[in-house]
Amino acid sequence: MKDMKYLISVLVGAMSYGILSTIVVLAYGQGYQLGEVVGTQLMTGCILAWMLALYTKVRETRKQRKQGITPAEAGNVSPRMTWKHRLLLMLAGAPTVVTGLLYYQSLRYIPASLAIILLFQFTWISVLIQAVSKRQRPDKITVLTLFLLFGGTLLAAGVLGESTAHFDFLGITLGLLSAVSYSMFIIFSGKAVPSVHPAYRSAWMVTGGLVLLCILFPPYFLFNGLLWGQLLLFGFLLGLFGAFIPPVLFAIGVPHIGGGMAGILGAAELPVAVLLSSFVLHEQVSVLQWTGVVLVLLGVVMPELYKLRWRSTETVTS
Repeated sequence: MKDMKYLISVLVGAMSYGILSTIVVLAYGQGYQLGEVVGTQLMTGCILAWMLALYTKVRETRKQRKQGITPAEAGNVSPRMTWKHRLLLMLAGAPTVVTGLLYYQSLRYIPASLAIILLFQFTWISVLIQAVSKRQRPDKITVLTLFLLFGGTLLAAGVLGESTAHFDFLGITLGLLSAVSYSMFIIFSGKAVPSVHPAYRSAWMVTGGLVLLCILFPPYFLFNGLLWGQLLLFGFLLGLFGAFIPPVLFAIGVPHIGGGMAGILGAAELPVAVLLSSFVLHEQVSVLQWTGVVLVLLGVVMPELYKLRWRSTETVTS
């Protein structure tokens, strides 16, 4: 029970991600463009992330003073970040922007309930990338997982109940590309300066993403008056639920519950997104599609449940 607060922390973080697609569709409905939506999201997320980093720095400084640690000694205990570290983190944050742009753009062509399912294909894409890079064949549980994900995706996307003319292939392509980009983010983010405090890592990664976005989409909304309308509200909600709350809650909970359980709880993003698209956006989600969603969730959590069971069995036998 003592880990319950950490389980809830990761669960709420995952559910926060599931809210994003609905907010984006509502923003599009008000006439806002892709660069404006993503730009205000990252701007808000960047401000919140740096506020957290500053708060963390103040707390660390106060703690060191109470312990009688000088700034020079603090540098030996916790090495300071170099500009090389900062640049690496900024580069690691770039795939999040690409993922957001591809995913949010796909929402212009396909329903939010389908877009989130396509994004969730990052699960098997990550497995494929790792298998190719390490030159290792996937094990039986991984192969079974892939079949579940493919079958669940076909059902959840409504492929078996609709003609192919019903689907926008550009939207589907964008959704799948967002999954590829997200897979790259997962791979790179875990390797980018892991020794640095999560608050500082998050701040520099979001900053890198904001810089890239400003190059791709110059932030004209800062000067043409759009920011002070509903765009500011949409940007704040997207930044809060997408760029701030999940990283903070994951940083709190994952070290205590482990990556396996975090992967299981992270699947909560999918049903939340589908539920909101059904109730808020009034998208039609059939029983067959819900069956597909359940299969996709099963495909996501099964490998982690298998690992947890294998570890517990190994512990008992040893």
